Amino acid sequence: MTIWVDADAAPRPCKAILFKAGQRRAVDVVLVANSFQSVPGGRITFVQVAGGPDVADDHIAERCGRGDLVITADIPLAARAVEAGAEVITPHGRELDAESVGEALSMRDFNQELRDLGVMTGGPKPYGDKAKQRFANALDRWIARR
Repeated sequence: MTIWVDADAAPRPCKAILFKAGQRRAVDVVLVANSFQSVPGGRITFVQVAGGPDVADDHIAERCGRGDLVITADIPLAARAVEAGAEVITPHGRELDAESVGEALSMRDFNQELRDLGVMTGGPKPYGDKAKQRFANALDRWIARR
């Protein structure tokens, strides 16, 4: 049982929650990124991959499997992880499975079309206390099922 983290885009508070949970619950947490990430050690490790599009995603998708958890906001990576048998939680606490990941991919593509047309502008919502709490709750539920 390993928690794989798409760490380049994971918010700092999300990583802090994972560090505490990994140490307290004796769960391996692996951060994967193409830029250096500081980790506390112990069961928390860091893998630095080469720069380039989807290199960290490929690393995670090729190694995750049944019983693992993937933390990512990247919906295509989430789809690959679910296909490999892993469970997925976004940093905002949304749990994605075989049923919901298809819908999430469709919404991602639709929103991308709106952005390309200039209809929808702006970035993601700020990572606030509610998102942090939803993430912590989803992570606790996943750990409890183990």
